[in-house]
Amino acid sequence: MGTAIDGKLIAKKIEQKTAERVALLKKKGIIPKLAVILVGTDLPSQTYVRRKGEAAKRIGMDFDLHTYPEKISLKKLIDEINKIQKDKKLTGLIVQLPLPEHFYTTDVLNTIHPELDVDCLTDVNLGKLVMKTNYLVPPTPGAVMSIIHDLKIDLVGKNVTIIGMGALVGKPLAIMMVNERASVTTCNSETKDVKTKCLTANIIVTGVGKKDLLRGNMVKLGAVVIDTGVCFENGKMYGDINFPEIISKASYVTPTPGGVGPITVARLLYNTLICTEKKYDKH
Repeated sequence: MGTAIDGKLIAKKIEQKTAERVALLKKKGIIPKLAVILVGTDLPSQTYVRRKGEAAKRIGMDFDLHTYPEKISLKKLIDEINKIQKDKKLTGLIVQLPLPEHFYTTDVLNTIHPELDVDCLTDVNLGKLVMKTNYLVPPTPGAVMSIIHDLKIDLVGKNVTIIGMGALVGKPLAIMMVNERASVTTCNSETKDVKTKCLTANIIVTGVGKKDLLRGNMVKLGAVVIDTGVCFENGKMYGDINFPEIISKASYVTPTPGGVGPITVARLLYNTLICTEKKYDKH
């Protein structure tokens, strides 16, 4: 029987470090400020935004929420982002995803100034991640790496299988793991025989949002399984993995909720701190 990873405990450690550095900034009269743009009435998104606001307050950051109706035009939304970015005190800005389908997500995200892009989703910041010139890491892939480092796993030479190659998790995570010299196998919706690819893996990361995507017979004994997927069924939150089956095979596994989620929020606020320190660094 494996061990369930306590995401809240890892998140708390990151939050404490962030809060200490926020307190030092406040002594200089500097307060980190995060703004979140929420379009539409998606219930999971509203939940995530609320958690981000609560965590920001806990560690002493200012937090602004800007809400817009689902029917807002692309031009109007881009105008609003540009208006928000004129705030001289702002040090971090995110657009809560997913956006309503009729939006051009890339256009919206690339409106954010790279020095405020604490989700690390602009073309500029993702390009820096590829070239290893980045100072920011996308929060969810960052949360996965926080778990791996907390478990003191050296990625050099490890076989890693990532299921789901979205821009939020899979793509940047694959880059980050390659940068740490892991051997990475990626799986998308067209991948054949995902099970075989998983059975060779020391570490499996999922990021799809499909309940029971990963079953116990797809995991070799002693593997580490990190689930970043989220879906809702009858109002209940699930990840991608069948937790009871996986924990009987894996050495470590993340639960949902209480696994990657809290760490992602902590990493977002850590990014906001980094952007604040860079903005006010006179050297």
